[in-house]
Amino acid sequence: MDVNTYKNIINMAIANEIEAQVFYGAAAVKVKDAYLKEMFEHFAKEEKMHEKLLRNILKSSTIHLHFSEDIDYKVAETVDEPSLTTDMKPADAIALAMKKEEQALKEYTLLAQNCQDPEQKKTFLDLAAMERGHKLKLEKAFLDVGYPEAW
Repeated sequence: MDVNTYKNIINMAIANEIEAQVFYGAAAVKVKDAYLKEMFEHFAKEEKMHEKLLRNILKSSTIHLHFSEDIDYKVAETVDEPSLTTDMKPADAIALAMKKEEQALKEYTLLAQNCQDPEQKKTFLDLAAMERGHKLKLEKAFLDVGYPEAW
């Protein structure tokens, strides 16, 4: 992968992380549930950290991150993506967030699969693992909120 292609991919990933920050910030403002509000605010901060990480990658070719593989319940794959509204139900807010994390996970995994540089590949896999962690938290919350009869 040449340097310009690499920079374009990282810039695209930065734009996606900024979009995720905006999404989670807007979701935090719109939802009424305190737990969801806190979770979305937390995710907005984590997406900001991802953005900073990617910006640092553009400045430096070395990065050493270690993230564990999280379980993937594949709940997000079974849910349609709702639209963000001011009066959305908690389950819909979580479903929308799950779909966003699922998309980010797939994008970083695809980037890793197509990357020839081992260190860059690891970076993309680490980012995918972070997004998988978000997805897992959201899937757990969705199962709790979306199916309260399971409590």
